[in-house]
Amino acid sequence: MIDMLVRLYDLPEVEPTYEKVAEAGIILRRPNVFEKHLVAKWVGEHFSPKWVSEVEVAMTRQPVCCFIATLDKEIIGFACYDTTCKGYFGPTGVGEAARGKGVGKALLYKALEGLRDSGYAYGFIGGVGPKEFYAKACGAVEIPGSDPGIYVDILPEPV
Repeated sequence: MIDMLVRLYDLPEVEPTYEKVAEAGIILRRPNVFEKHLVAKWVGEHFSPKWVSEVEVAMTRQPVCCFIATLDKEIIGFACYDTTCKGYFGPTGVGEAARGKGVGKALLYKALEGLRDSGYAYGFIGGVGPKEFYAKACGAVEIPGSDPGIYVDILPEPV
């Protein structure tokens, strides 16, 4: 899966996306460090054990390099940055019931702003699945020759 590059100094207008999720009662925020176990548990229940490891790393940074989306005090999505490698966006995921409501896009923008605020001019999206989504949402472009990129010799999960 190919990596993509994003110009952080030229992000699209984000306020309409933030307003859309806010109108639905969704809160976007950095989790508190004392919520680390709750975020990691949610990610483990909905996604990959490897992503749990990355969330745990993101939660040890100051500021925390993770954003969550909540609805009625329940996590419905998350996005990390600066975890797998410096300047990298991800992992990210939205619970099935909350998909299609702009939550993933809003979390993407929050994380990309986090990268930009950390001083990066460009951000990387590693091992991209939905290339068209990232191209449309933030102008990401494919990085030639980046497959498999950093994702080589990955240890398998025990069976």
